[in-house]
Amino acid sequence: MKKIILILIGFGMLLSCDSQLDINRDPDDLTPDDLAFEVELPGSITGIAGVQGASWAIIGGIWSQMWSQSPGSSQYRVVDNYTLGTTDGISTTGWRNAYDALLDVRNIKRKALEAENWNYYLIATVLEAYTFHMLTDWYGDIPYSEANNPLIFSPHFDSGQDVYDALIADLDDALGRNLSASQGREPGTDDLIFGGNMDNWVKFANTLKLKIFLRQTEARPSIAEAGITAMLNSGVSFLDVDAALTGFTDAPNISNPLYESDKRQLNTSLNLRASTTMHSYLTDNLDSRLALFYTTGNPVDQGDYNNPAGPNTFAVSILHPETPVYFISHEESLFMQAEVRERYNIGASGAKALYDAAVLENFNKWSLDGTSYVAPSAAYEYPSSGTFDDKLNAIITQKWIASYPGNGAESFFEWQRTGIPAVSSVPQTDPAYVAGEFAVSLNGVLGTGFPQRLLYPTNETSRNLNAPAVVPITTPIWWNQ
Repeated sequence: MKKIILILIGFGMLLSCDSQLDINRDPDDLTPDDLAFEVELPGSITGIAGVQGASWAIIGGIWSQMWSQSPGSSQYRVVDNYTLGTTDGISTTGWRNAYDALLDVRNIKRKALEAENWNYYLIATVLEAYTFHMLTDWYGDIPYSEANNPLIFSPHFDSGQDVYDALIADLDDALGRNLSASQGREPGTDDLIFGGNMDNWVKFANTLKLKIFLRQTEARPSIAEAGITAMLNSGVSFLDVDAALTGFTDAPNISNPLYESDKRQLNTSLNLRASTTMHSYLTDNLDSRLALFYTTGNPVDQGDYNNPAGPNTFAVSILHPETPVYFISHEESLFMQAEVRERYNIGASGAKALYDAAVLENFNKWSLDGTSYVAPSAAYEYPSSGTFDDKLNAIITQKWIASYPGNGAESFFEWQRTGIPAVSSVPQTDPAYVAGEFAVSLNGVLGTGFPQRLLYPTNETSRNLNAPAVVPITTPIWWNQ
């Protein structure tokens, strides 16, 4: 029987009918043990993509100042003015759907361990670590060790540090398994990311480890350095392709989740307007990506959704239904490698080549040639003779731009870690404003402060006796303290 998959990306749901299912059995009666890997894996991947590529992409994109809420609309005002609370759907949906996806991922991992199917074990471990990493970066302490256990109704909240340590240990465990001795079925078309290429899953795991260590450079510098230098000295391979979900089309429920959530399902497609922050930086540098990021028009100063000018005055975000969801893009991998080589002086002479390749890779994704931008004396030339801070500023700034449109969460986390881009000391209306500097929302309720985290949903705190007290949105995540 031909496999039929209906993906509802925005809600992280997947229904599947496969030849391995007994057609005389009601699929609703299947137990977790009955689900074949090739049935459960696609739903896991699309579920994670639906969270990372929709609600978290919108929040991250606004908080990393790619976009501002459109004047005359109200859909994302709570995000843009920093009042996002414990019951707002754009935030609570991410928490719920992430744990829904993890239920499938952990079921695959459990069964793969029992069957000694090390291929699916590695895939499930990487997906698990990726999702928990996002959750703890947004929320801090989260249910991890006891999460998704049907026998535990009030799972313990593990500290962010403990989650990070567990993710590294889990990835090391999966990487240590002998894939050549894997038992049972091999992944194929059910692997919607790499099509069963296990070498790429190994690279994904290594690159995710690199990201987890990098996030700790300020809070736990010795742990970050030891972990990263061990990886570099051992010569592990990092992603040289995109870890992405592709195959979206321009039709309801099977398009890119950000496009689906913001453009198709809302009663207006004009909610996300170009933020002055990113728009001004691209404009000042004559960046050819500008016209592909935003329509013509003026940008909106961050949070200026009460601007009396007509909404049609302002540039609108350009999103496409076919855009992949990038879990870790090729260029993000290259930017991370460039940073660690400079930071720890291991093959630092190769950092420029990695940086240049990352910038060019992102231009290429937009069918543009970025060669002239990294040439000597060009706008994005790598500051080879500069200080480490100069080099880090170039890397993280370009990483910020390359995260448009769907990976704003990552650029928001990196801004928290590094302070790049810098925060403006003047309003964006001031002639002294420096293009590209972050500005406090004009309607923000935090004074001169910025949001630092998402808040636990009320549905979690009211039902889980082990849930900690909700802290203010200004409370930094542990690695940013």
